[in-house]
Amino acid sequence: MRTLLLTVVFALLVLGAAFVAPLSGTANAQEKSFVGYISDSHCGLKHMKGMGDDKSCTLMCVKGGSKFVLADRGHRRVYRLDQSGQDKARDFAGQKVKVTGRVSGKTIRVTAIEAAT
Repeated sequence: MRTLLLTVVFALLVLGAAFVAPLSGTANAQEKSFVGYISDSHCGLKHMKGMGDDKSCTLMCVKGGSKFVLADRGHRRVYRLDQSGQDKARDFAGQKVKVTGRVSGKTIRVTAIEAAT
């Protein structure tokens, strides 16, 4: 009985390590920089006509419940910004920026946003 218990405990430890190992690699993901435009989750890559300039449209959509995003028009991708990015993005609404952070799926964990040329 004791041998069976030890075998089960050992098997659970091995399975646990197999699940934890892939997760530890994502925690050490390197920061990357992305260049694009601060937009909103409703409009994404292209703002609707009649909504004013990009800044006005972005701020109006965010006021209506959308979230700030990074729209990479060159690669036709839209990245969500984490809460830190939401706070920083407001100052750059509609502008071309360089966002630095760690990517997790389609979300950037933002460490910095600065104006891009």
